[in-house]
Formats: sequence, C-alpha cells, structure tokens
Amino acid sequence: MKITDEENASGGRYVAELEGHQAEMTYSRTSPKLIIIDHTGVPDALRGKGVGQALALHAVEAARTGGWKIIPLCPFFKAQAVRHDEWRDVIN
Repeated sequence: MKITDEENASGGRYVAELEGHQAEMTYSRTSPKLIIIDHTGVPDALRGKGVGQALALHAVEAARTGGWKIIPLCPFFKAQAVRHDEWRDVIN
C-alpha cells in the first residue's frame, strides 16, 4: 500500500492506493499546529484490508513529525483514537 500526502493552503488529504483503488482521509488546517480530520473514505473494494487504519496511523505519524495536534471530527478516526491510547500525544 502506498500512502501519499496532498496539501493546500487550507488543508489536504492522505491518499492510500491499493489494488488500483484509492482511499482518502481529509483534513483542514486551523493553524500551523492544529488540523481537523473530517472524513475517511474507503471504497467497498478495499474494506476489511486495514486501509482506514493505515491512513489513521499515517495521520498520527505526520502529526508527530510535524509537531501538530489533531481534532478528530471524522467518526472513523475518532473511534480509532479512542482505541489507541498511545495516540493521546497528538489527539486534541
């Protein structure tokens, strides 16, 4: 699975490519030190393959590397954050 970052002035998305399909996790940037993850989209063809989890982990790692926090508005990401206590350092 390949995950890439796409960023613009107001936010961006993380895109996972697998088996010819794309999944995404989108976010908006509220400040240089804070993003809001607002959507995770995984096509049916990729469900059950850990793609959403891989995108969530990628977002957490990006936050740690970049030194920012995440507000989890996306229901999927929010549920993952609750399950992963080790992510508390970047969850706002």
